[in-house]
Order: sequence, then structure tokens, then C-alpha cells
Amino acid sequence: MITALIVVAALVLDARFGEPRHFHPLIGFGRVAKLLELCIYSDSRTRGVVALALLLFSFTLFIMLTRWLFPLDFLFDALLLYLAIGWHSLEQHARNVRDALVDGDLIAARQQVALMVSRDTSTLDPQETTKATLESALANGNDAIFAVIFWFIIGGAQGVVIYRLVNTLDAMWGYRNERYNHFGWGAARLDDLMNFIPARLTALGYALAGKTQIALRCWQKQGAYWKSPNAGPVMASGAGSLGLQLGGAASYHGTVEERPLLGEGRQPAIDDIDCALNLIRRTLLIWLLVLFLGAWFVW
Repeated sequence: MITALIVVAALVLDARFGEPRHFHPLIGFGRVAKLLELCIYSDSRTRGVVALALLLFSFTLFIMLTRWLFPLDFLFDALLLYLAIGWHSLEQHARNVRDALVDGDLIAARQQVALMVSRDTSTLDPQETTKATLESALANGNDAIFAVIFWFIIGGAQGVVIYRLVNTLDAMWGYRNERYNHFGWGAARLDDLMNFIPARLTALGYALAGKTQIALRCWQKQGAYWKSPNAGPVMASGAGSLGLQLGGAASYHGTVEERPLLGEGRQPAIDDIDCALNLIRRTLLIWLLVLFLGAWFVW
């Protein structure tokens, strides 16, 4: 029951305050990781795994010592989980794109969606911009909300720290390009492993929160064909639950990739951004309901 209450407290803090405005711990971690990369980098899987292990061990040890010295475990865990959850940030980024599209400012919409995705956004039309926003919101619903909660339930403060640090390193190093194809291998594979179960629970939540049969069918038939083994099931289920078709061609670093189609139904419209955010909220409500029911039975 304490765990369930901590999750609610962290979500309330995130909804009320959002991310810290001046400095976020993950930004500090990213700077340390960049400095270590400059010192240790080599086009080698071994070097990448060593860098990954050094960062995870040192920061996890720091959190454990800090928590041991902190007088109130409940407050410490709630604050830590609040800093790890990105629900408010996810919604704000998606709404910024929606507002720019509603105002007819395509340039601003492209700039805002560029903060959410790694693809080229300079030539996106309004529908492509909407589609990119929906794909990012659905995928990051897992990374920024549900997987964070999952690892807090499984591993407490240390579980959250390890997951969020791995997720950050994957975002920094997990690219299949000349520099990171080998050095970032360990971070990318560990991120895939840590997201395997949470992603499928997120996909199940999306299905239960919307058009269930369609979502489950899309997850089963389409999820495995996406380039990411975890984002595929999540986005396929989310798209099917919304009755939309996502995926398709997209440009990355000047090269057009023919991506599989996800979901089924009509092409997305601007209002579907709000629908996706509502789907995430309903899924979060399902997770909290299951968490409290489980806590009540255990308690």
C-alpha cells in the first residue's frame, strides 16, 4: 500500500509542478555521461559496456547512500519517482505541437515536434506532423510513465534510478551509426531488456483503455515488424485502440525509411493528439486501479 501511495504522490507532484525548471538531475547525469564518453570512447562494445557499468554503479550507489541518510523514506522515494516520471512533460510537448497546428503555424509545429522525435521534421506537412506527435506520445507513454512505475514497483528507488539512467544512455548512445554502433550497443540492449515487460503491459493497458479487439489484433500482427522490439507493440496497440493508422515512410538523417504501418482505420487529425493523451490517462488509471487492488489484497 505504501508503494501505491508513493506512486500517486509522485504523479500528483508531476501534474502540479512538471519538471524542475532550472536543473533536472537527468541533465546532470547526461553531462557526466558525455564527459566520460570523451575520456573513454573507442569504437568498441567493451568500452561501451565499461562506461555503462561505471555510470550505473556510481549513480546507483550515490542514491542508495543518499536514501540511507535521508530521514523520511516515503518522502525521498516520492521525490525521486517524481523526478523520474515525465507525464507532464510528455503532455506539454504534445500540446505545444497541437496548439501550433491549430493556429496554422506549421513552422512552429515542426520545431516543436523536432523536440519529440529524431526524424527530419523540416518538410513535414500538418498530417505528418500530427502522426509524428502521436507516435512519440504513445511510445513515450511507456518510457516516461509506465516503465518508470513498473521499475519502482519491482526495484524501489534503485530500480527507478537504473531504468532512467539506462533509458537516458540509450537516448544518447543507442544509435546505429558510425560512432555509436559498437560503443552504444550495451546501453541499447539493456534498454531493450528493461523495457520488454513494461512495454507489453503498456500495450495491454492501451488496448483495455480503447478499442480493445482492434488494438490486440494490431499488436499481434504488426508489433514485431517495427524496428524497435518494444516501441512496436506499444504504438501498434495504441494506434489500434484509437482507430488510427500510423507508421509509414519517414525521413531520418536525409534517408527515407519505409516503416511498417501500425494500427488500422483513418488517417490522424489534429484532435487525435488530445485523444492519444486521454488514452494515456485512462491507461494510467487502469494501472493505478490494478496497483491499489493488488496492494489491498496483499495488505
